[in-house]
Parts: sequence; structure tokens; C-alpha cells
Amino acid sequence: MQVYLINPNEFSFGIGVITPRWLYVLAGATPSKYGDPIVCDETLEPFNPNRIQPGDIVGIGIHTGNATRGHEIGRACRERGACVVYGGIHATLYPEETIEVGQADAVVKGDGDVVWGNVLADFVSGKLQKVYDGGRVEAGQFLPARWDLIRPNTYMWASVQTLRGCPKHCSFCSVWRTDGQAPRQRSADAVIPEIVELRRQGFRFIALADDNFYPVTLKDIELAKKQNNHERVAELQEMRAERFDLMARLALLPSDMIFFTQITMEAAEDPEFLDAMRKAHIRGALVGVEAVTAEGLKAVFKDFNSSGDELALRLQTFRKHDVHVLGSFIFGLSTDRASTFEATAALAKKADITFAQFVMMTPFPGTIDFQKWETSLGDKVERIDGIPVTRYWLIPFEKRPKLFIPHPTMPSDEIRSRTQGVWDNFYSLPEIWKRARCVKSLKSKIGFLVISKLYRQMYANTGIATDSARRKSANRWARWLAKPCMKLFKGKPMPELAIPEAPFAQVPQR
Repeated sequence: MQVYLINPNEFSFGIGVITPRWLYVLAGATPSKYGDPIVCDETLEPFNPNRIQPGDIVGIGIHTGNATRGHEIGRACRERGACVVYGGIHATLYPEETIEVGQADAVVKGDGDVVWGNVLADFVSGKLQKVYDGGRVEAGQFLPARWDLIRPNTYMWASVQTLRGCPKHCSFCSVWRTDGQAPRQRSADAVIPEIVELRRQGFRFIALADDNFYPVTLKDIELAKKQNNHERVAELQEMRAERFDLMARLALLPSDMIFFTQITMEAAEDPEFLDAMRKAHIRGALVGVEAVTAEGLKAVFKDFNSSGDELALRLQTFRKHDVHVLGSFIFGLSTDRASTFEATAALAKKADITFAQFVMMTPFPGTIDFQKWETSLGDKVERIDGIPVTRYWLIPFEKRPKLFIPHPTMPSDEIRSRTQGVWDNFYSLPEIWKRARCVKSLKSKIGFLVISKLYRQMYANTGIATDSARRKSANRWARWLAKPCMKLFKGKPMPELAIPEAPFAQVPQR
């Protein structure tokens, strides 16, 4: 019996930007008695099902974006006599679909850290169940990844997870429903050794793949104090102290290391936290801006964000603390008008953010937006090739609508073309060169330009293009740009690097 773990992807770029952490965590969750699993990430190269032999077991992780490709791989593996097990967010939300369309022998819902070993044991003993519920494991049960299985020179960035869950409830996001609103934080003692192992291998750049690196805001603590909820205050302060402890440990790692994470805008109100991030080598953060108007923010349940000039000032605060922002914006909200696109592009420049992504409003399963959209259609659901539009991921890409929720004032083609226009504006050569001032040397500026163009090709053109030919062309450009980028991120291995001792973390009192 051979264990396979597969991360599906429609396009292969030859080189990956960030390691798909779940692959290597499940590899770590595979008991040694079954041998080392074969890990396949289709971001690097397509999976060849001819490798599969009868009696093998294949684990496939899917989210909505790669579910169709995952189902295709699963069916091919079943035809060759393998046992096929699906996991991931999409399988958690739609286990019946995965069984029917993907021909799953079993489906794992929730976290796989603990339950994957049970699945393998049941398969070997002939007692495989149809559905397993891994639930939400406690932070102490998070498993480290098997980074020793990574092939050299395949990823620019590694990834380490320090927590799961997010206390927010944004309407377009499913994380708080699937991972929960109670953050589950790993201790620094669990995180640091994993990071040291990656630096030993030569990884300088590491993504802290968290749902929200800033789970406790100053407002959260103040509110608990006003409510005289002393137990809650103590709980929040302990969580905050753990964040500062982790950052103090990160600060002791080699100075050439760079970390990137995901965080909410509220961190801009917490200068001590931003200072600690800078000292911890956390130089970048994805910040969900979503909309530049108060009406737009209210529409997505994110009115804790600022808008207009105040929004620009908040984003500039990150930069003043040497934290570069990847701003994420959504187009297609009911409050959007033609002028919104130009205003968004202008604000992104004014806010001095380093990178930006502009996505079209898509109702993802598990979100409030999807639930409202599906409910609003009732029995009047459009079908394409017999597939209801509310299961759009099963519709061939070239026939799939680009915008699913009708806009009150603009047709979907206009929203798509205006969205592409903002990408073109923000990532034009003159604009990229202006932003290249964030680095000093000419070599670094050229590197910044190449990375910016790669980001645009991988995340804009392959997703917004209206036909498969343009998507394939964008894929070829991305493959070409990825090779020189790999050299920019690669570091010299440090096999003798020791795990730094824990310092005393000074936490600001609140």
C-alpha cells in the first residue's frame, strides 16, 4: 500500500509561491508504519494517475476553487483501484457531492491532524467509514509538517501556522464558520522549531498562514473591561501576551529571515503590536480592505474598517512601522458604481500599499453571502449544462458566469473589464517602479518589478480572463517569470542553526 497526498490545481507553474501546508501536515499525520507518503502538488506539475496501483490510498484536499480538478483526479484514481479520501473546506461543506461527483470512498470533515491516522487504520483493517468528522482540534494537537519531504528548489516561500480561527464574521468569508471564531493559538515552543527547520533547509521567506494574526484587538479588551468581565479580560490579555511571546522569539532568528502574515486593519490602532511585528521580521501582511466606502464595508459586515481618507491613513500606519501591505479589494458589491473602480485604484496608491489584489465578488460556500444568494433564488435557479448555477464550481470554466449575484446598476461584463482595468493600472510598469522605492539597490528594484509582474500573472490574468486561451497564455508567462523569482527568495542553508532560547517578552499593559 502506498499513501498519496494530492493538492489539485488546474494550472501548473513549475515553481510554487507558498508551500501548501496541509499536504505536509497530513504527511506528518501519516504513521511511519505506512511509509513516507508521496506528496504531489499540482502547482508544480500535473499528477499522473498511471502511478496508482490497486490497494493504494489517495488523500485529496479540495477547496471550492479546485474542487472540479480534485474530483477529476479522484475518479481517475478510483478507476485504477485506489481508495480515494477527500478532505478540505469544500469536502467539509459538501461531503455528499464529493461522494457522488468525486467518487469518494471516504470524506474527512474538519481538521485532519488527528483523524487521518484513524482513516488509514480503518482502511487497512477493512473498516473504512464513509464520513469522518475531525472537528476542530485544540492548538496543542496541531501537528508540525514533514518539511523533509519537500523537493529542493520548488517553492519560494515556506508556510507555518501559528493559529486557526478568526473572531470576525465577514459576510464573504467562510473561515469563521469552518475554523470557528475562537482562535486556537499554538505556543511559541511549537512554532519556533518548525521555522528553524525550514531555515536550516534554506527558506528565508516564510508565510505565517494564519486566519488572523491579530486575534485580540485593544477594543476587545476595553469592551470586556467595561462589562466588568474579569475572566474575559484575563483570557484576552493572555492571548495577547502569547502573541508578543511568539514575536519576541521570532526576533531572535537570523536577520535575513522575512515573514508575511494575514491581519485585520485594527492592528493599525496598536503601535506596540506593529513595533513587535517589525522586530520579529514580519515585513508584510495581507490586509482585507475589501471596500473604500462606508456603504461597501457595511454591505460585507466589515464596518470595523475605516473608509476614505481615514482608510488611507490607517494603511499608511503599517508602512510607517515597516510592515508592507498586500491590500485585498472586492468589486461587484451592490454599493459599487462605475466611479468606485477609479476611486479604489486611487486610494490604493495614496495609501502607499506595496501590493494589491482586486477580486470580483464571488459567493463562496459556507459564507453568509452564499447563503443569502442561494436562498434568494429559491426555485428559479438557472442551469448551465444541467448544473444549477448555485453549484458553479461544477460548471466548465469557459461557460461559468463571471459574476453570480446580479448587480443593480452594472452588467457583469462591465464589472469584469473595469476590474481588469484596475489591475492594469496598479501593475503598470511606471506604477510598479514608483513602489519599488521600498527597496534600495537597483538589483532589488528589478526583482520587485519581476515579482509584481509574476503576482499579476498568477492571480489576475488566470482568474479574470474570459477564455481558456488567455488563461493558458497567462500561465505560460507566470511559468517564465517564476524561475528568476525563485533565485531572489532562495537562501543559503543553515544546517547548524540552533533553536533560540526563550526571552522575556515585554507585553504592553492594557
